[in-house]
Formats: sequence, C-alpha cells, structure tokens
Amino acid sequence: MTKFSDLSLNPKVLKAIDEAGYETPTPIQAGAIPPALEGRDVLGIAQTGTGKTASFTLPMITMLARGRARARMPRSLVLCPTRELAAQVAENFDTYAKHVKLTKALLIGGVSFKEQDILIDKGVDVLIATPGRLLDHFERGKLLLTGVQIMVVDEADRMLDMGFIPDIERIFSLTPFTRQTLFFSATMASEIERITNTFLSNPARVEVARQATASETIEQGAVVFKPSRRDREASEKRKVLRAIIDAEGEACTNAIIFCNRKVDVDIVAKSLKKYGYDAAAIHGDLDQSQRTRTLDGFRAGDLRLLVASDVAARGLDIPAVSHVFNFDVPSHAEDYVHRIGRTGRAGRDGKAFTIVGPRDDKYLDAVEKLLRKEIPRLENPLKTGDKPAASASQDAPADDKKPSRSRSRRSSKSDQSDGEKTEARTEATESGDTPKAERAERTDRTEQPERRAEPAKTERKSDRGSDKRKSSGRGGGRDERSGNKVVGMGDHMPEFIALSFDERRAG
Repeated sequence: MTKFSDLSLNPKVLKAIDEAGYETPTPIQAGAIPPALEGRDVLGIAQTGTGKTASFTLPMITMLARGRARARMPRSLVLCPTRELAAQVAENFDTYAKHVKLTKALLIGGVSFKEQDILIDKGVDVLIATPGRLLDHFERGKLLLTGVQIMVVDEADRMLDMGFIPDIERIFSLTPFTRQTLFFSATMASEIERITNTFLSNPARVEVARQATASETIEQGAVVFKPSRRDREASEKRKVLRAIIDAEGEACTNAIIFCNRKVDVDIVAKSLKKYGYDAAAIHGDLDQSQRTRTLDGFRAGDLRLLVASDVAARGLDIPAVSHVFNFDVPSHAEDYVHRIGRTGRAGRDGKAFTIVGPRDDKYLDAVEKLLRKEIPRLENPLKTGDKPAASASQDAPADDKKPSRSRSRRSSKSDQSDGEKTEARTEATESGDTPKAERAERTDRTEQPERRAEPAKTERKSDRGSDKRKSSGRGGGRDERSGNKVVGMGDHMPEFIALSFDERRAG
C-alpha cells in the first residue's frame, strides 16, 4: 500500500502531514501527486470528498519551497468557484506549509481591496482567488500574472455551471505558456473537455472513480409527497421536511439542507427556526462575514442544521455531516452527487433524503440515470392523523377567503344591476317607452289591410303623449289650459298649434 512517504514530497511537508494525522493517500492523491512533482500537466477526475485539494496543495508546496516571490507577481495561482472553497484551500495551505516559509493571499469578494492589495504588493508565493475578484485586481493594475509557474483550476465543472468559463479562458491567456496546469473536476462536460484540450499540454489523466458516482457509504432515499392543494405545496413540503428530521431523531446530529433557490433557503431556515429547530442559512447573497460565522458554527457543532444553496455543495470539507436533505431535487443531475457527497466522507456512514414533489419526476429520472440505479422510495413520515392538509389550513393566510367575498360582491353588484335593468324596463313600460321588440310586434299587428286599425294606433300615441305630460308635472294637457277644443282639429293635433289658436282667441 502506497504511503505519503513514498511520494517524494518535501520532508517538511511530510512532517506536517504526519502531524495532521494522515498516513495513507487517497486514490486521487496517489495518482496525481507523482506526475505533478514531475512537472507534468494533470487532469484529475474524481467525485467530491476524495481529497482533491491535497492532490495539488502538497506538490505545489514541495515545488515552491525553493524560490522567492516578487511584488505583484504571484508564483502560483489557484482558482476556485466559490469563496468558501477558496477559504478552505487557504486553510489547507496553512496546514501543510506550516514548516515551509511560503506566503499566500486570498482574493475573494466581501473583503476590502486595500487589505488584499497590501498582501499582493509584498509578493506572494500562492495566490488563491475566485475568478471575478482576480480580474478586478488585474484590471486595476494591482496584479501581474506573468510570473505564474503553477496554475490550478479546482472544481472546473462548477465553474462551468456558474458561468466562469469565459473568465477562466481569459485568465489562461494572461499566464505564461510555459506554466504547469493542474485541472480538477468531478465531471467532464464537453465544454470542460474543450478547455483541457486547448490549455493543457499532454496531461496525465487521473480518474479514480466513474464520473459522478455517489459513495457507497451513503444511504439514499426519496420521499414522494402530493400536496392537498397547489397553493399549499410549499408549506406542506416544509412540514414533510420537519417530519423527516424528527423521524431520524438523535441519529441526525447535524445536516445540510439544500434548496435550488436562494429565496427558498431563507424561507426554509426561518420556518425551521419558527418551529424550534437550530438552523441557519447560507447562500451567495449573504455578507462574507456572516457566511464565515455560519460555517464556523456548523463545523464547531454549535449549529445543527445548515440550509444552503449549491454554493455550499462543492468542496466544503466538513467531515462529520450525518445527513443531507434535498428540499428540492436539483435541476442538474451532477449537483445531486455533489450535494450528498457532503455526508459519508472519509469512510463514514451517511444518509441522504430527497423530497420529490409532483413536478420533480423528470429531474429524479435524470439523477437515477446518472447514478445508474434507482433511489429507494420511502414512505412519507407524516402520521395519519397529522396530514399536511390540516397544517396547511391552519397555516393558510387569512386572505384565503377573499376570493369568495369578492365573488359575492360581484354577484351582489350583478344582481343589483339586473334589478336596476328590471326597474328600468318597468318604468319604461309604465311611461309608454316600449322596447323595440314590443314596438315591432305592435307594428306587425297594426299593419293590416284594413284602415280601421289606424285610429286605434293614433289614440294610443295620443294617450302616451298625455301620460308623458301628466307624469312630467306640467300641470295637465291641452284641454286644461284652453278650456275647449279647436273646431276642425282632431285630438291628434300638436300642442303648439293649439296654443297659437288659443292665444289668437284670447286676443
């Protein structure tokens, strides 16, 4: 069996390894360290939690032990996709280089530029950075990459997911062509393969496990649930999560709960706190100081439940995580492997539970296709008398009944308008303003060959006119004003003619 002492590492590095309690390298370490010490490019492919960080930190420290850094010109560069992973790599350098005089700088967001500029100006042997902050320093003229001898790209597939590939290509173009490149990834997407073919020269390919496989020490399970109503799905899903945690009991010493969206991370964390669980959130929108405090508390055992986005799924070395809960099925199947890889590390046993909603079937199928095995379906731990629907009805917002009240108001308005229309028709009938259909029917009846129907229609018109005048309150009709009728004029005579005759007669 290969030991670290067989890998031609610097004696001071071996001493630090021994003090850290390690004796036997992992397969990726045993395969990557020898060609790296020879100065060859290395392409390492291994699942998360297999010790990839030490695979490049140990040979880098050995090779950089001789030499001296110049101002603003780092001798080596390590690129990481997230702040947490970059900070963890820096901790590994501190652990393994404590007997070697090497300087380092950590360039990540959320930290003052001024403090980082001071370190760079002094000159550093190892520069650990996220792509965005590194390019910020370069564009401000505070950093030169022409002195880089060794360049490391860690978690390259995560770089691809986060959209860092254009930045990576630009950084490669800023470093010397003669550099040594160590490239590590858990999976090999087509874009990653294109970059390795472009920027790596005859690399030693080290693949210690099938791409994107889960550790055999992790017990996996999927809990399928159906919400009582679509608008209650989120609250019922959170209740299922609490039921799973309660079912595990004391066996769940600590756990990471993964959500697909940052907003859900905050909601789930607040919900767990509300129900008395020791939980905190971590995602990319939080301040770096807050993220660091949360992670330190989780590592120290002061925090039991860490609710996280995928920013915490890669590279975080928290060895004693007992459980992983996927509140959401990841939309990318590879992320499932990285998530559950936070438990069952270093040969320990671990458990991973995934809550599968009504629209997650295609994502779960993709995960099972990647794993090449079916994830066991588990029974919903909610008790029979504790159905999600009851909780949802209790937790439902008070305005759930608003739509019914709105409908009743609309109905009352509709009924009122119908009533007003009925009253209008009644008034129109009483006042003689008959509807068109009724007038048409009356016209059909009156338009007969016999002329004797005409007087009757005329009489009706006269009556209607009389009714209008009476209802208008003008004090009566023509007869009341003149006292008698004008000879030679029928009852159908217009009123203005009668008035004119009356005035002449009065004169």
